[in-house]
Amino acid sequence: MTADNEIEIKEAFQRAQKGHNNKAKLVASLNSRYNKLEDKTLFHEEFVHYLKYAMIVYKREPAVENVIEFVVRFATSFQSPPKTEEEEEEEEEEDAEDDHPFLSFIFNFLLESHKANSHAVRFRVCQLINKLLGSMAENAQIDDDLFDRIHQAMLVRVTDKFPNVRIQAALAMTRLQQPKDPDCPTINAYMLILDNDTNAEVRRAVLSCIAMSPRTLPKVLTRTRDIKENVRKLAYQVLADKVHIKALTIAQRVSLLQQGLHDTSEAVREVVCSRVLPSWMLRLEGNVIELLHRLDVENCAQTALDTLKAIFKGTPTEELLQNRAQLDNRKLIPVDSLSCENVLYWRALYEFIKAKGEDGEEILEQVLPDAATYADYLCGYLKAVPLLSEEQRADFAQLELVMTKEFISQQLIHLIGCLDTNEEGGRKRVVAVLQEMLALPQTPSSLVSLLMEKLLTLIPDDHRRIQTVAELISDLREPINEASQPVDENMSRRQQVQLAEVKVSILEAKQTLEDCITTQDFSRAAELKDSITELENHRNQIIQEIAESSQPADKETRTEKNDPETLLRCLTMCVELLKKMSIKTQIGPTISALMSSLVLPSIANAHPAVRNMAVLCLGTCTLHSKELAKTHMVLLLQIAQLDEVKIRISALRAIIDLLLLFGFQLLSDPAATQTVLHSQSPDRQEQDAPVAEEKGDVPEDTAQSILVMLSEFLDSEVSDLRTETAEGLAKLMYNGRISSAKMFSRLVLLWYNPVTEDDTRLRHCLGVFFQLYARETMWLFNLLYPVHQEVVEEGFLPTVRTLMNAPATSPLAEVDINNVVELLVELTRPSALIKASANTEVCVHDYLAVRMCGEMLKDPTAPEVRLYAKTLSNLELSRDETVRKDLQMLLQQLVQVVKDRVCLRALEKMIYQLVDSKEQAELLSASALQPVDVNADVFVCTGQRKVCTAKGGRKPSRRAESSEESDGENVPESVPVVRPSRRAKTAALEKTKLDLNTLINQEANVS
Repeated sequence: MTADNEIEIKEAFQRAQKGHNNKAKLVASLNSRYNKLEDKTLFHEEFVHYLKYAMIVYKREPAVENVIEFVVRFATSFQSPPKTEEEEEEEEEEDAEDDHPFLSFIFNFLLESHKANSHAVRFRVCQLINKLLGSMAENAQIDDDLFDRIHQAMLVRVTDKFPNVRIQAALAMTRLQQPKDPDCPTINAYMLILDNDTNAEVRRAVLSCIAMSPRTLPKVLTRTRDIKENVRKLAYQVLADKVHIKALTIAQRVSLLQQGLHDTSEAVREVVCSRVLPSWMLRLEGNVIELLHRLDVENCAQTALDTLKAIFKGTPTEELLQNRAQLDNRKLIPVDSLSCENVLYWRALYEFIKAKGEDGEEILEQVLPDAATYADYLCGYLKAVPLLSEEQRADFAQLELVMTKEFISQQLIHLIGCLDTNEEGGRKRVVAVLQEMLALPQTPSSLVSLLMEKLLTLIPDDHRRIQTVAELISDLREPINEASQPVDENMSRRQQVQLAEVKVSILEAKQTLEDCITTQDFSRAAELKDSITELENHRNQIIQEIAESSQPADKETRTEKNDPETLLRCLTMCVELLKKMSIKTQIGPTISALMSSLVLPSIANAHPAVRNMAVLCLGTCTLHSKELAKTHMVLLLQIAQLDEVKIRISALRAIIDLLLLFGFQLLSDPAATQTVLHSQSPDRQEQDAPVAEEKGDVPEDTAQSILVMLSEFLDSEVSDLRTETAEGLAKLMYNGRISSAKMFSRLVLLWYNPVTEDDTRLRHCLGVFFQLYARETMWLFNLLYPVHQEVVEEGFLPTVRTLMNAPATSPLAEVDINNVVELLVELTRPSALIKASANTEVCVHDYLAVRMCGEMLKDPTAPEVRLYAKTLSNLELSRDETVRKDLQMLLQQLVQVVKDRVCLRALEKMIYQLVDSKEQAELLSASALQPVDVNADVFVCTGQRKVCTAKGGRKPSRRAESSEESDGENVPESVPVVRPSRRAKTAALEKTKLDLNTLINQEANVS
């Protein structure tokens, strides 16, 4: 037996450890030896004997991994080569042969060992089964009994305590799953892991091997919202590779793109752009319009725009212009071809090219029409949008058609922002068209805000803007009515008859007058002369009436319109104007007139939408004038408490904006300076409020009443109002308008309250606020001063008391107090401050430690004493000797009165740390100039907690370590330690190179 043809098992295992050895030759040599043996039992036992040396090693050593790879290759080498379809059919007719005895022996050995006490053995068992099944041919078959045994064993191991075991067990079941079986245990186990496993690498392993089906797809979609970046990234990759776009609903597609394109991780966004979108485009044969059609752009326009821009980023410029054939010779989309998808496509393309700046100007000239031509095109389309009556709105088909036209109109209006309006003629034409559209009563209300926004963008001067909007509002609210009076023929005939009768009477009177003069009857003549004068006047009046009636004139009249639709249009224009105006622009006579004639009367309107828009106008207008804000603040406060929810929220936003801009000094009254102190913080006002109520003769301060109102809103059952209030208070506190520990405590309790669990916006807002607010710093007299740390410290004990005293029926009773305390400790940790420095003047943890010791001394038997004792060890204390001595004295007093053993151990440990800190500090200072020793790292990391855990926070528990343990894919966060020397690194590297030969030889010598 030569070494080239046959090889001993021991030698094979020794040589297999080296990565440079050709494992195929080793397998062939050992295979040749195995085939020559008649009795395979001894070979099996010896092979397993040497395999066990590798199976007891948990760490992923290269030597061990090479041995595992060798074992898998050798075991699967006995498998028959893949067969053709004809051979498979012939084999089905014959009796199926049994599996190879060595392969069956290895599987049996592994299945007997999967319940071993050693987690290393369990890990290697699952790893070997995974690799063995994965190395078999696609059409390989195993015995049904063996299949069931492997299945049952792996189902047990996917619930193992160690994550690496669960990972290998999950991978091993990849080929055991049956997606078509609704009760497949593997699929059920996979879905359970995706929902409940705490280790991210286990969830990633399941994602990589789970088969796609209608049952598993929702679980994979849920993992796109996983807390870990790597899991989300892999979930998108799996969806791109395994799921057809048609298998997803419209809501699922939109949700995937909306979340993926705005993910906080750059890697996840990159996967969506480089894997998901190209995969979908490939399945739709590169048709972008078809992709938009499958996204329902009318209801998710912004998501569709983001998707198009992501596609454009990866598309060459030449391909972007391939769709120019859709445009006519005017570079416009024909009206007959307009659809929601193609108009949104061109809007996104224009905006994308325009965003390139000078690089995109040449391309933009090739596809963008001139301003005047586009203005006429837009005007024609907007005039064609029908205005439905109430009866027509009941017809869903007509309503859907109008909504589609309105959506297209919105996108066409958005395109105005891409036009070249530098040329005077084109800009004037666009402005004229926009004014005409705003003045037309049949223009849909949904377009008024957008039209006004584009119009004000084209008018740079605020005074011109005000004048233009005032004229538009005047024309809308008081339109000119031209009423013509038709000629009445009967009236004209009567007037002619009256005229003839008067003329005859005049002639008769004149003849009688001449006779009287002839007879010298002068008295009679005087009477006749007067009657003739009256008749002539009457004749002239009739002639004038006839002349007026024969030439009817059109009369111009103005009638004021107060219907809700007109008022809503006018108020919308006013709001857009006030938004666009500079904050420095003062309120002039025109705006004041609009306020008195339009805005203030509309606040009392019966229509809720009109009232809401009027409140928006009032709130925006008061931002331009402090006097106006003082005048109408009381009105806004009343609206915030009495009106409908939507209007109350609008008023609340206005109040918060005014307080942010002007501060609580806005509420001060010169006549009551003694009752309102400008330097007094709202926190002090909260403390003084109960005293004012008890006296009864002192009026409650306005600022205090606002804080009371906001505090009540935090307890509101309306989630939107509660969220808006919390966000407003966070803004006021962060900007320094409020400094209240009680209010901070309220926000912390609201964040942890189970009632707000589904309020994503509230949780996200407060989560960001706590980090920024507590850790903000400023330089003061060359010292880094934490701005809000004292507020957080003062809110610590009230928050804990509230949670400890919460009744069983309160939602706060479900809150984990330890979690809340850990948050407050981390927020006040000095090393976590923004721009943290050793020159920090105030160390809040010192004061916090003294406060907690004082609370424990008050009642040593209270249930929160154990919580305080545990928290003391997590504090990051300063090196001030005075503070440490005081704290040591308090701890010694506590040790004498506290009876709880757990608390005593924590307190004694704390005393030991304080006493030993001096010696450690001296030792560190003495060894500062000496070479670094490798063993010193252990002393520094374990002896002085502050050195290595200042930035990392608390030490993770043993349970946390085991739950987060996994192989190389799950890299733990680095802990800042003293950097070892080069010699230490070399020694540590040598130790990691495990060699199984020593163990094998030692066993051989013993035997």
